[in-house]
Formats: sequence, C-alpha cells, structure tokens
Amino acid sequence: SKSLTADDFSGNYIHYGVREFGMTAIMNGIALHGGFVPYGATFLMFMEYARNAMRMAALMKIQNIQVYTHDSIGLGEDGPTHQPVEQIASLRLTPNMSTWRPCDQVESAVAWKLAIERKDGPTSLIFSRQNLAQQDRDAEQVANIAKGGYILKDCTGKPELIFIATGSEVELAVEAAAQLTAEGRQVRVVSMPATDTFDKQDAAYREAVLPADVTARVAVEAGIADFWFKYVGLNGRIIGMTTFGESAPAGELFKMFGFTTENVVNKAKELLA
Repeated sequence: SKSLTADDFSGNYIHYGVREFGMTAIMNGIALHGGFVPYGATFLMFMEYARNAMRMAALMKIQNIQVYTHDSIGLGEDGPTHQPVEQIASLRLTPNMSTWRPCDQVESAVAWKLAIERKDGPTSLIFSRQNLAQQDRDAEQVANIAKGGYILKDCTGKPELIFIATGSEVELAVEAAAQLTAEGRQVRVVSMPATDTFDKQDAAYREAVLPADVTARVAVEAGIADFWFKYVGLNGRIIGMTTFGESAPAGELFKMFGFTTENVVNKAKELLA
C-alpha cells in the first residue's frame, strides 16, 4: 500500500468492482481485524447480493456501515430491476441492523454520527437519488433526531391527524400538512428516519410523539406499504408501494404511484371525514 499525503487518500479505499457480497464480506473481515471502521457504498437494490454478509455482520455484532443510495422508484428509467421496493423493510426486519433513511443533510449527519458510535452491530444509511428539501428545526428537534422519530411540524393543541414519513417523502408530508393546516385542520408531521431506534425509546417519549388516542394516521414512504401498519393501525392510510416499480422518469413514477401532495391530502381527508 502507498503512503498517504495531505492531498492523497487513495490508500484508504478498496475498489471492489461490481462485487457487493465480496465487498461486504471483506468489510466484516476488516471490522474483525480491528483498527478501522469500514464502510461500503452501493445502490440499495444491491443489498440483495450482499445480504448474507450483511446478515452475518448483524448476527456477529460487528461494526460496519452500509451506505445504500438510489433508494426507491425515484431511480426512474433504470426500471423495476434497479428500483428497491421491499429492501428497506427487509433491512428493518433484520435483527441487530440499525437502519436510517434520512430526509436531509441534518438527519444524515446525525445518522452518520450514530453509525460511527455504534460498536455492537452494523448500520445501514439509506439515501435518495433525487435532491431533497432542507427542513427547519429548533435545537430540541435536532437533539430528538437521535431518538429515531420526532415531531418535525406541529399544531397548536392536540393533533387530529398525524403524518409519519421518512427520507424523500418527508417533504411531501410537510407540504400536505401545510395545505391541511391552511384549511383549519390540526396536523402533526413525524419524521421517522430510524424505526428500530424509535422503538427502543421509552413509552413516555413514544406516546408524546404518537399519542395513542390520535388514531387518524397516514404513513408516506416510497417503499413497501405493509411495514407501516404497526404505526398507523389497521384503519390508517399508507401511501407506499404494493407492486414493483416501472421504467419512466422519476417525476412521472411518483405521480403514477400516488406520491403527490394532492393524493396525500386526499388520503388524510378520508380519515378526517
């Protein structure tokens, strides 16, 4: 290996080629050897090829960081073979895997910090292809990101409806909430970048974010819809995927599959009727 200089970091990188399983298995070996915190990056769809090594990292409780990009039907023209639908849920359902899907650079920074601090298991960081809106937060909200789910936008008094969203769909939930608020509705938006981390919070915090007596809930995520019933209940609404994607520009796909402000508002109004 070559020595590093102030402007040459090439010795820190391994070029794996198109070899997701090998990459992740080698990362496990590096983690077990010690001295480095390994991370690898590929499209989210290709966690499928890496799955056995990724699962072993979780089972063996070793630290590595999986950076998964191009996280949804937003991948567009590459079509359904490259558009992950069920993969986020699969990661979330893997024991001892911490899975983060941030909505902007602030949530991303918090997720990265926690992944580096987490010594007893792997972390998956899931990112979109498309640009995302920066969200405004106060200091308390920034601190609460580390709890996996928190109130991003709130109303005065008790909410009559709660939106729950992650990643690129947080922006959509915020826009829908603004429209409903302008119509006189009491709406809360919960950003939930890490469901496993939120589930580990104490009952008082989880109740403060998702009060049990507010049953009108809408989850918005461009991934498999079924995962969200645990948070919205059987009578809630989920704007998510129940099929594979299609090959078309991302904007057209989001409209086709219902990821529009209009559709989110309409689903909310079904519960508020």
